Amino acid sequence: MANISKIEKNSSYLKVLWSDGEESKFNYMWLRDNCSTAHDKDSRHRMFNILDVSPEINPKNFNVNKDGNLEIEWSEDNHKSLYESKWLRDNCYTLKNNKKYMSPYELWDCSLEKNLETVIISHKEIMETDKGLIKWLELLHHKGIAIIKDAPTSKKSALPVLNKISHTRETFFKTPFEVINIPKPNNSAYTAHALRNHMDLPWFENPPGYQFLHCLINSAKGGDSSAVDAFAVADYLRKNEKDVFDILVNTPLKFRDKDYTQEAIRSVYGTAISLTKDGDYNDIRYSIATLDILDCHPDLMEKSL
Repeated sequence: MANISKIEKNSSYLKVLWSDGEESKFNYMWLRDNCSTAHDKDSRHRMFNILDVSPEINPKNFNVNKDGNLEIEWSEDNHKSLYESKWLRDNCYTLKNNKKYMSPYELWDCSLEKNLETVIISHKEIMETDKGLIKWLELLHHKGIAIIKDAPTSKKSALPVLNKISHTRETFFKTPFEVINIPKPNNSAYTAHALRNHMDLPWFENPPGYQFLHCLINSAKGGDSSAVDAFAVADYLRKNEKDVFDILVNTPLKFRDKDYTQEAIRSVYGTAISLTKDGDYNDIRYSIATLDILDCHPDLMEKSL
């Protein structure tokens, strides 16, 4: 582990030189806000109010103690802080932002159909071994898709495996949501029509993250399932149709629930593609079935269409 070899005081930050040659900058307000005494020892919630100090706060005295940790005596409030060198290194925003971001996502296309075994895992493996659970979680995180084989087929039998991850999220559709063909359907899922690839509930403020489809029995002909890596589609647009990509990232679309049985109409604006702070893909929000009437600026409408 790298140790603190030298500290230099600047106008608004301390510069820390490490024994392995790396360099860090720690802003004074950031340091004061992250003093260990700023947090409740039990809940670990921050209790310190940064408005209690001025923007001019700075270290009146500072040194590296015999244990190699940073000690600071502040210019205000007669306060002293101690920062473990390992904590400073682990939370150094200088080094974090200098490090090249590597996306965890493994984008895929139709060739995955010939290698489905790479995303298949057995129900027993998940339920009975930590290794199997980790494999499933990694498939969901890196590829966004997993197929569980040999699952039980009784009603609600999917819940125990889902709860290996977390609690299931309730919606007004109830959980689980049973997809069957009914007369006068209020949702296209209740029909025998083929559904085009889509995301569910885009008119929710927070649409579902992971969704799980559990096939109990299928007595009808057809009904083949298909999946698309929406991040791969976004990536293609980013590399080949940048103007289109920028529109989808920056233009909020309007989605609306048009269910005739509901008294309240649910409507929300959201971009088709949202990005993380690192510019990676965060979320895709799109369903042609529930896309409402576009109402963007006239100049943008011309570009969009």
